[in-house]
Amino acid sequence: MKRIAVFVSGGGTNLQALIDAQGTVLNSGKITLVVANNADAYALERAKKAGIATEVVLKKQCGSQAAFEERLKEVLTAHGIDIIVLAGFMTILTENFTSCYPKRILNVHPSLIPSFCGEGFYGLRVHQAALDYGVKVTGATVHFVNEIPDGGEIIAQKAVYIEDGDTPETLQRRVMEQAEWILLPEAAEKVCKEL
Repeated sequence: MKRIAVFVSGGGTNLQALIDAQGTVLNSGKITLVVANNADAYALERAKKAGIATEVVLKKQCGSQAAFEERLKEVLTAHGIDIIVLAGFMTILTENFTSCYPKRILNVHPSLIPSFCGEGFYGLRVHQAALDYGVKVTGATVHFVNEIPDGGEIIAQKAVYIEDGDTPETLQRRVMEQAEWILLPEAAEKVCKEL
């Protein structure tokens, strides 16, 4: 059973999808740690309710990106982590971090990469960009993380149709429900199984 750490910054809906999938979709790995870079992240409450250990690592307290990433590595080592899942983690990790975990860091992105991705594309901005461009299909992508934002190898994608009258908020919700919450546990299982 692989030990999974989930990195979060906010509400933790993708974390909840992973927690809910344990024992059904996610069988080859177990979430043993949730790491937040925001002490007020509601995701920490979700982890506590599920009996999962939590750690808060704040870049401001560490003093630099390099020190922040070193602290993350210390925490992961202390918990014997095999795989990292970024679930709404609002910090870009550098090559100094990502190169230590090749093909062991997964991220979910709310578009069909290579569309609407890369630095600056996160949250509602992604959905606004899709609507502005007029695409008829969007979706979600789970990919390995490397030093290029949203640039790692794609593991899985799922399409979601854009509907008339969609707002960034309605589209975000549908992409989460129809793609992210399904894909992320499936991809985590696939990676855990193959590791």
